[in-house]
This record gives sequence, C-alpha cells and structure tokens, in this order.
Amino acid sequence: MSRAAVIGAVNIDICGRPFNPLIMRDSNPGTVTMSMGGVGRNIAHNLRLLGLDVTFITALGGDMYAKSVMESCLSLGFDMSLARSVPGGRTSSYLYITDSAGDMELGLSDTDVADTLTPEYLAGCLASINSADAAVIDGNLTDESIRYISENCAVPLYADPVSVTKAERLRPILGRLEAFKPNEIEAMHLTGTQNAEDAARALVGAGVGRAFVSLGANGIVAASKDELVRLPCESAVLVNATGAGDAAAAAIVWAGINGLGLEAAARAAMRAGAIAISSPYTNSPELCAERLI
Repeated sequence: MSRAAVIGAVNIDICGRPFNPLIMRDSNPGTVTMSMGGVGRNIAHNLRLLGLDVTFITALGGDMYAKSVMESCLSLGFDMSLARSVPGGRTSSYLYITDSAGDMELGLSDTDVADTLTPEYLAGCLASINSADAAVIDGNLTDESIRYISENCAVPLYADPVSVTKAERLRPILGRLEAFKPNEIEAMHLTGTQNAEDAARALVGAGVGRAFVSLGANGIVAASKDELVRLPCESAVLVNATGAGDAAAAAIVWAGINGLGLEAAARAAMRAGAIAISSPYTNSPELCAERLI
C-alpha cells in the first residue's frame, strides 16, 4: 500500500452556523459544534479514506484537547509515532462562523504549537518522510521548517498554503514542489497576476511541477509545463463548504502517486471537493478512490 507523510497542523474546529442570515456585531441564534480539523490533519484523513497509509507529523499541546486529538487520529489509522507533545502548549484550534447555508464568513486560527516542529525536530523524522511515496506540508509550519523539509525531502513534495498570509512561507520553495494547490486569491497574491490562468502559468514558471488553482464554486485551473486545463465544479448540493479544499488537495496527492495526468488529477480534485461539500462533516466518510476515477 502507498504511504504519504503529512507534516502540518491538527486543530480542534469550533463552528458556529446561524439559523438565519448573519447579523454582524450581534448575537445570532444557531448551532455551535466541535470537530477535529486542521489542514494537515484533514488532508491526512482524506488520504486514509482514499486508501493510503499515512504518517502524520504534527504537534499537540498539553491541554484537555490533546488526548482527544491523539485518540481520533489513531482511530483513523494514522501512524502518530512522530507526533510531538508540547507540555504546557495549546493544542491548535480553529474558530469559524458560516452563513446560514454553511459557507464560511470568518475564521480565526490559533496554530502556534506548530512552531515546535522545528528543523531540529524534523531531522529525526527524515527517514520516515523519505521512505514514503509522497510528502505533504501545509503553510502552518515555520519558514525555517518549510525550507528544511524542501531541502531534505527526497520524495515528491506537495503543499497547501492554508491562507494568503501563510502562502508567503512557501514562496522560496515553489521550485521544489511536485504540486501546489492554492486558491485563486493565494495564487494571484504569490504571482502578482490578475486571473487564475495566468497565476497557474506563473507558478509553473516559478518551478512548480503542477499548479492546481482552486476557484471555489467556479471550478479549478490546473497547469503543468505543457498543459493548461480549466474544469467546472462537479454537481453537488452544498451542505458544508469547510474541508472541500483539503479533500481536493488529498485527491491531487493520490492522483500524483497513482500516475494520473493533469486533467485526470484536476477532475479527481473536483470530485473530491463535491463529495466533501455534500457532507455535514469536514471529512466526508463517502470519499473513496473509486469515486474519483
């Protein structure tokens, strides 16, 4: 079985969803739910659903959330032997508010514990990373750790920027990436372009092997050295948009490991995203490799 090493954040996700249109600066009746999340963790979860073994290299605090996170990851079959425990630290958390339809309006993240995944710590993880079929990083890692992994990773390296601000951390290593999955805003920010097609071409020009620029409800643009494709979203009923990008990222990694071409990989990403938004869960249990082909 193929294996991916995922290096990144795990969060406690706290979601607020109003019953009615959101009224700013006011108390809105609705529901508040808690679940496991984090870009790295969500990608790892989706890779497990797609049939891959996963080694998850992350950091946990010393608070009440850490045990729950560890138990959840182990129950999914993650290899957690390289996860770092930080006594006195805060386990990462992500607070977000959606509109009444489930589309995100605002998010707030506390991921400082990821800073403890230092180059010195990661040096002890290299043997496992470099024996995997692919490595995946997210933008929650520090600049130094991202650079260290990029310089020492001997297997195809994939990345998700997480946000516009954190995308800057990946700018110096674009030339080392097998594939990169920013959204349109992140891609245009990194490249100084005005549209997704130009951004995808510019990312490839900067050395990215394959650039997959997510357009949200408008689909995806994917580029390689010799090809550019644009695909619409797959038909789906929106239940919860959170996690769709992470499912798409996992599909891109899965496609790369399995040797799929650019268009097939982009289509797999769109199908994974459609499955994700059709589920009330951040990581849809309906996701599987057979539904991406």
